[in-house]
Amino acid sequence: MAKVMGVGGIFFKSQNPKLLGQWYRDHLGMEVGEYGADFSPASMPQNGLTVWCPFGEDTEYFQPSDRPFMFNLVVDDLPAALAQVEAGGATLVGEIVKESYGQFGWFVDPEGNKVELWQPA
Repeated sequence: MAKVMGVGGIFFKSQNPKLLGQWYRDHLGMEVGEYGADFSPASMPQNGLTVWCPFGEDTEYFQPSDRPFMFNLVVDDLPAALAQVEAGGATLVGEIVKESYGQFGWFVDPEGNKVELWQPA
């Protein structure tokens, strides 16, 4: 049986892909090119990983966004990353949550997408 080896990309619609890409470059340091941002496995921190997880239709986890998805980005300094996106006009959602496997923070980007930032432990 063929098996999935990992997530090969995150693809979503944008009102202005170029402008949104520039926003992520300017406020989270993502190297955004013509085809988006590439992340090699070597760029992940030691305890980093990629999770694929469907949520029930009635989940409130993606709120306040009304989008049917949310994506998670791994960062090296969560408080600084949250400050950067807030300075760029994003709306922060909730407080930083610390777990044994890292800490999490959330924001809504300029197009209304809720984004979870994760700094692995």
